[in-house]
Amino acid sequence: MSKQDTATPKLNLSHLYAAAICLTGIGLFALFNRAVFIHYTTSTWVWVYALAGAAVVLTIFTFQLPPQGNGLSLDSSVYLACIFVFGPSFSLTVLLVASAVIFLIERKTVWWKHLINFAVYSIINASASYTFAALGGVRGPLMDNHLAAYAGGMAIYFIMNTLLIVLYYYVFHNENLYETLKGMLKDTIIAYLSTLVLSLVLTILLYHNHIFGLALFLCLSILLSYSFKQMFTMYRDIEERANRDPRTGLFNHSYFEVVLEEEMRKSRSTGSSLSLAMIDIDDFKKYNDHFGHLKGDGLIVFLAELLKKECGGAEMVVSRYGGEEFTLLMPSYDTDQAKDFLDRLRKTLNNSPFDGTEIFPQGCLSFSAGIAGYRSDIHDKSELVEHADQALYYAKKQGKNMVHIYGHQSLLEQDIDFSQDVRDIEQQLNLFMYKDMETFKHSKRVFRYAMDISELLKLDSLTKRQFTLGALIHDIGKLEIPWGILNKKEKLTPEEWEMVKWHVTWGKQMAMTNDKFKDLAAYIELHHERYDGRGYPHGFKGEEIPKLCRMLTIIDSFDAMTTERPYQPTKSVEEAIIELRACAGSQFDPELTEFFISYIESRHLRTKEAAV
Repeated sequence: MSKQDTATPKLNLSHLYAAAICLTGIGLFALFNRAVFIHYTTSTWVWVYALAGAAVVLTIFTFQLPPQGNGLSLDSSVYLACIFVFGPSFSLTVLLVASAVIFLIERKTVWWKHLINFAVYSIINASASYTFAALGGVRGPLMDNHLAAYAGGMAIYFIMNTLLIVLYYYVFHNENLYETLKGMLKDTIIAYLSTLVLSLVLTILLYHNHIFGLALFLCLSILLSYSFKQMFTMYRDIEERANRDPRTGLFNHSYFEVVLEEEMRKSRSTGSSLSLAMIDIDDFKKYNDHFGHLKGDGLIVFLAELLKKECGGAEMVVSRYGGEEFTLLMPSYDTDQAKDFLDRLRKTLNNSPFDGTEIFPQGCLSFSAGIAGYRSDIHDKSELVEHADQALYYAKKQGKNMVHIYGHQSLLEQDIDFSQDVRDIEQQLNLFMYKDMETFKHSKRVFRYAMDISELLKLDSLTKRQFTLGALIHDIGKLEIPWGILNKKEKLTPEEWEMVKWHVTWGKQMAMTNDKFKDLAAYIELHHERYDGRGYPHGFKGEEIPKLCRMLTIIDSFDAMTTERPYQPTKSVEEAIIELRACAGSQFDPELTEFFISYIESRHLRTKEAAV
């Protein structure tokens, strides 16, 4: 289906929603009003104009609420007070006059938006009026014995207003219903409840103090609006200071973490590209040691100013990550586009004059950069940061003053790096040879299974490296478990079992201390999660667990079942296959389970034939 085809239902839905709202609103207006205003006296019309003017003034003097600056007006207080004192027909007449005035003031806004707004308010006012009357409410002064009617009318007013606005954003702006509703309730519920309570205050003032009471209420509301705007300005100023690095003026590390999570969420939901670049000034320590910290800080500020200038026209989030490191969060950029941009930026820096550049090996300012692209299988924001950090490490390793994309080494470089990584991990695993030989052997077998599976799944070289090395190192955290528990032949006690479960967290922490193996942390941490969400340490469920982590769970369990263990009987291959199928859908991913079983059955058959 083309983009034009997919847009048609959305367009029709918005038209249908607008038509339904307008027809319902106008219908309720006619039903409740019935042209009663034709018989209004002059004094009644004075009240209509006065209250409509008050509603217009309160619409103009809106509140600005932290943290997003959402606007909230007190005009609802006027309409509710009109219902309580004068009745629904009067309230709808005030709404009609106020809407006409606002239409004349805001002529730049398209007419149908004014019409929808009028219809929405008509629906809300009619609903609140009906509820107020149904609960025994009587127009006139505020009466203590009818508090339930006032509360019901205000509650329906609030509920209908919230739901209609949320539906509007869903239909016209394609926003998530739940997230929009949650955001509205979180940001405005207290302020909106204040508006409802103020409607009772206005009810008292209107009935007992008439025009003077209305004027007093308007003064109070305008002062509140001004105070809220001042508070919002102060909030923004404090927020700006909290989110900015004081030396460079760029966003700080904390703000970067928040925005990264938000941009990943957007990319996940829309399928748009997202790249993260990490930048590190080359040989900064040498410059800092030679010229002192003051000149070193000047170099950091110089690069920050360059980043502001070059990234100012693009929708990028530039942050100081720490020390001489910076991050560029680049929405809508794939990794190739990000590399082109950073290469231009790098060359611009190379050609920028700066005091003391003669001490650098290349005779100019330079930086190294690593780029990582967001993928749907990335577990959390820390993984994307680790990928960019790995790419930065590789750029430094290749001679600095270059930009490297995560996973873009040549095949020969990948093979060399992979072999070295395997040797490094095996050196760590050798510690198991004196503590728990079975864990050492188990890790090697799971690694070999993972090598075979990666070929069958036709994984790219980078993913293959992560999966197979993750399989090799997945139980590294067991080094922290006491020897007596690891080698215990009897059934573990609940306390001992809880300690064993901690090996995934300990293993992740061990991997995170080594820049080369940070990207393996997910395989270590998540290989005991279950497909039904009853695993540990997080209780992730289904697709929340990365696909290859779900595959590693199957491999790990199969090898555990078919290998002699001190605390459980050994199963044959056939028995293990039966057990895998029995647990598919609960412990294991059903689709991946069948894939693995097909591999094991063919492998087992080849072994039997070779033996014959």
